[in-house]
Amino acid sequence: MSYLDRILIISVVLLASVFPVELFPNTVPAHQSADGQFSGKQGQVVVIRVPDLKDATTVKGRFLGRMVTLFPDGSSGGGFGYLGLLGIDLQDEPGTHELTIDAQLGEQTRHLSYQVFVAKEKFAVERLTLPKDKVDLDDRAAARWKAEQEDVRKALAEESALRLWQTGFIEPVQGKRTGIFGSVRIMNGQARNPHNGEDIGAPLGTDVMASNNGVVRLTVDHIFSGRGIYVDHGLGVYSMYFHLSEVLVKEGDLIKAGQVIGKVGATGRATGPHLHWGMKVNGARVNPYAMLDLPFPHNPPYATPVLAFPTTPIKKEIAPTAVGGDAH
Repeated sequence: MSYLDRILIISVVLLASVFPVELFPNTVPAHQSADGQFSGKQGQVVVIRVPDLKDATTVKGRFLGRMVTLFPDGSSGGGFGYLGLLGIDLQDEPGTHELTIDAQLGEQTRHLSYQVFVAKEKFAVERLTLPKDKVDLDDRAAARWKAEQEDVRKALAEESALRLWQTGFIEPVQGKRTGIFGSVRIMNGQARNPHNGEDIGAPLGTDVMASNNGVVRLTVDHIFSGRGIYVDHGLGVYSMYFHLSEVLVKEGDLIKAGQVIGKVGATGRATGPHLHWGMKVNGARVNPYAMLDLPFPHNPPYATPVLAFPTTPIKKEIAPTAVGGDAH
């Protein structure tokens, strides 16, 4: 167990006093048929529900080499069901794949198997023209980029054992979506990795809110993503906020949904002020707006966001076609 997780466990009493106790009233499982099948498109999130697991101590699944941790379903009548979020990566191979689930019941392990049909999503193609130094890296910049990738990999490799996220994710910024999740980007005539988040255009300095409860796992200032924040929501769910002009939290901070954690900017590889919002679920890159579509009750609206600390006035500048790039 990491030092950060020990701190989280110590904080659990405080969290329990702040966040709702009831988890999933009237939750409906997604796409399950009588023969134990689930389905979803590339980039989507599927709710996995496994009933009748009385006295289970741990319930874990594995899908395409990725671990899926399930947790007790408070909405089940007998209280013996388990829920999990299955992320389908934007580049997972279309077709039918196996989801295996192992439930530890005392000294025995119950093995379950489900079929998951991954449907192909039709992603757009974007053609962008950017300054050459924003696309082609020299040796020094390439070495920096590789080191940044490794730092992120290490930071996100350890999954928090606590489920900090609550039902109902929220949009961190309201604005024009200028980037399309999963789009194949052709930059200066060169094909690049698909866009793994959504770009939301907003004025420079606009508040950026946490999309759910969690802990700040990493803050960065990277060559592509600029100033950014990685939030660990627990059980393999992470959110990312890039191209910020200001970062208003620090690593290890416990945060709530709707709390202001940064300001919209144009740092890193960006053509104008906007927020790049990304989500990972069990290592799968998913459309962050898929989290808003989960069949859970929404959190209450946050008309007055919770500020991390006093901030500077907003500068009313906006590039309605602003886009950015990142490789995380």
